[in-house]
Amino acid sequence: MRRTLLALAVTLSLSISAVQAHDTDPKGGDISRVNGGITAEAGHIYGDLDTVNGGISVRKGATAEDVETVNGGITLDDDASVSSVSAVNGGIRAGERVKVARGVETVNGGIRFDFNSTVGDDISTVNGGITIKQTTVNGKLSTVSGDITVGAKSLVEDGILIEKPHGISWGKPRVPRVVIGPNATVNGELRFEREVELFVHTTAKIGPVSGATARPYTDSLPPKAD
Repeated sequence: MRRTLLALAVTLSLSISAVQAHDTDPKGGDISRVNGGITAEAGHIYGDLDTVNGGISVRKGATAEDVETVNGGITLDDDASVSSVSAVNGGIRAGERVKVARGVETVNGGIRFDFNSTVGDDISTVNGGITIKQTTVNGKLSTVSGDITVGAKSLVEDGILIEKPHGISWGKPRVPRVVIGPNATVNGELRFEREVELFVHTTAKIGPVSGATARPYTDSLPPKAD
């Protein structure tokens, strides 16, 4: 995943800088920029949206193909529909009833999906947390250093992975916190390659766990961090 996003950064920087920044058919075509944000207006249909230095906003009910930025965040408003979402240095925030046909990924930035959204493949980040609320993910959730919250009534089809960090770490590393909320379901393996705090609501359903011990809870919210 990290190699994919680094390749994205290089590809966008080279391919877009080879031409002047331009918008082509803002109501149906691709939009590519080097410097500056992009807004997909509400209710319109677009092709690919990509920028190097700037954020991207997909307004309510808009449709787009691949949405990619290097330095900037991405916002998907309620009822937006896109093929995939990628950011290198920036977070991704999705509203309600958002549909992503494939995957969602960042390197440095958190990812959040609100109620009744659907993601067709994995949600992954390196240095960021993941929060989903009553959302269906037809892949896995993965991170290296961030927290993961699977909100009430959410469904994750292919498990959870927290990878072991690589490189030099100064001092005691922060322990990621993983919460599986009320009536949530996580199919597949929950695999932890580093120390984590794992809280699982007593009404939740999960697959096999490796690398951690689940701590059950019964309230609407899990215990505070140790």
